[in-house]
Amino acid sequence: MALFWRSVAAVAMSVTAVAGAAPAWAHVTVSADHCWRGGVAIVTFMVPNESETGSPTTGLTVTLPNVTSAHTELMPGWTAHLEHDVAAGAFRSVSWTASPAAGIPADQFALFRIQVNLPDTATASFPAVQTYADGKVVRWDQPPLADGSEPEHPAPLLTLTDAVADPGQTASASPDGATRWIAAGALVLSGASLAVNLVRRRRSG
Repeated sequence: MALFWRSVAAVAMSVTAVAGAAPAWAHVTVSADHCWRGGVAIVTFMVPNESETGSPTTGLTVTLPNVTSAHTELMPGWTAHLEHDVAAGAFRSVSWTASPAAGIPADQFALFRIQVNLPDTATASFPAVQTYADGKVVRWDQPPLADGSEPEHPAPLLTLTDAVADPGQTASASPDGATRWIAAGALVLSGASLAVNLVRRRRSG
């Protein structure tokens, strides 16, 4: 047993050492509530502050992949601006700017959300520019390297898939099915309880 716990402790120390050796910086990343080609989705950008001087992040500009509709989420302390190419019928970019009392402090992150009509493509790239209060600008706009590895400042990227035949019907089918199973289970339990009570009454009689 002592040997077992010594082994566990050694593994834990190894994991801690690896975690401590990990790079301190993090990327601007993108995620979505779904990634269907041509579908309307809520896209979320996770923006960390990795300033070495402790300067807050005060601006974020994201280039949009030729989306035809876009709506920004209300974000206290920040103003959002959409660049709309009316002639082309597309939204080109979105910019968030912090008020004087806002911003992302060092070693923290913030989430920026926008509802867009995703393009009908295999991937959707969202090159971003992160601005700090001290004037530092970090561009997250590099595509994947030729060997498939990640560059130093990768552009946020979504991999898109074909939509299901009827998302609304699929989404509602599971809860209904679960409800039916729960109801059936309750009915079975109720019947079993009734049978037990009947047996007890007969024996007591």
